[in-house]
Amino acid sequence: MNGWILAATVVLAVGLATTLWGVATGPLGRRVVAQNLSTAVVCPGLLLLAQGYGRTAYVDLALLLALLGPVGTLVFARLLADELAEDPPRAWGPTWATAAVGAVVVVVLCAVAGPGRAMVKLLIVGALVVGGNLIASRALAGGFAGVRDRG
Repeated sequence: MNGWILAATVVLAVGLATTLWGVATGPLGRRVVAQNLSTAVVCPGLLLLAQGYGRTAYVDLALLLALLGPVGTLVFARLLADELAEDPPRAWGPTWATAAVGAVVVVVLCAVAGPGRAMVKLLIVGALVVGGNLIASRALAGGFAGVRDRG
């Protein structure tokens, strides 16, 4: 076991244990936030596993998850808008912590990969993970000002 696989194990174990606890307990708001954060935790874990095992297919899987995860959260936010409006979730601490983990993992892996196609792919995955997580969390917390009134 090398350091990359150990780091991936720590990220996945801590992140998924936390999100599993959030999904299994608590009100609706906590459950949808935990579902959103699970995607933001698994993507950096997959990137670390890709580096540890030397398999670029894991980066492709992280890219796919970074694209589809926030979209799923936005679907939940839309379908559960009435229930979430009564008690909107406020989880900016875990959201920013998860975004920071994703950003740190991407920056470290970009430094290791060096300039080239792999670095561009890592930066795209990082931007999608961090940006998608923040946008989806904002949508769960009540959306953006003026958008809800237009529907």
